[in-house]
Amino acid sequence: MKVLPFKIPKSSSDTLIIEQDEGDAFYDKLHQHQEIQLSYIVSGKGTFIVGDTIKNYEPNDILIFGSNVPHVLKSDEETSSSSKMISLFFSIDSYGSGFFELPEFQKTKYFLSKAELGIKLNNNQQQLKDKFISIANENKLKRFITFLEIIEILIGSEYETIASFSKKKLYSDNEGKRMSAVFELALNNFHRDISLDEVSNIATMTPNAFCRYFKQRTNKTFVQFLTEIRIENSCKLLSRNNELSIAEIAYQCGFKNISNYNRKFKSIKSATPTDYRRQMSLS
Repeated sequence: MKVLPFKIPKSSSDTLIIEQDEGDAFYDKLHQHQEIQLSYIVSGKGTFIVGDTIKNYEPNDILIFGSNVPHVLKSDEETSSSSKMISLFFSIDSYGSGFFELPEFQKTKYFLSKAELGIKLNNNQQQLKDKFISIANENKLKRFITFLEIIEILIGSEYETIASFSKKKLYSDNEGKRMSAVFELALNNFHRDISLDEVSNIATMTPNAFCRYFKQRTNKTFVQFLTEIRIENSCKLLSRNNELSIAEIAYQCGFKNISNYNRKFKSIKSATPTDYRRQMSLS
């Protein structure tokens, strides 16, 4: 498989593509594809990046990635269960160039425009779970009907948009490999110091050129990006491991100063680590 762009295998007769990814981890390389992707996380936990934003995922999450938006899913290494995801891939023209222009699909078209930079659903997961599981075993006509039922549930659901940057960029293979290497370095090594020299060397650029390059493509500095990865990983520990102190969690996630960790955490999550842990214990 190419790193970027990533082509979804399909036959000439396929309008809706269904994939079931299962194993120790998902495909953890930055990639983008022309098709819109609807994914249901059956099992496994981890971190995903969509455009300029880092979030955590867990079982029963429903994620939607728009056409050609760069994204990557990185499974947690300590997760005991295998990772499984059911994904549907389709394009605006899958059922004909005017299909989603029909009056009946006005709300659908609006929803898909909001999903361009990624969406995570906040409700109706159980309803959608049943549809995702059944669609893989249906004939083509029933798949089409179930697909429309999934769309109907989606447009009536509560959701949060993921990425915030306004311009999507279609990466070339070389750019994709460069950004994928940078993301991989950050996702696998957030717990330690990563110098500008190290990351710019991975990107085969000078430090100044890399800083400009990364900011243009993500709307943030690499330091901001790395800090957000560290904060998201600390959120996992805060919600899953009550035996670790906040200072220990900060250190494990790459922060050498507890005051700096508390300050960064509050600026990103609008709560202190202590308050966040308390909220998660009540949910």
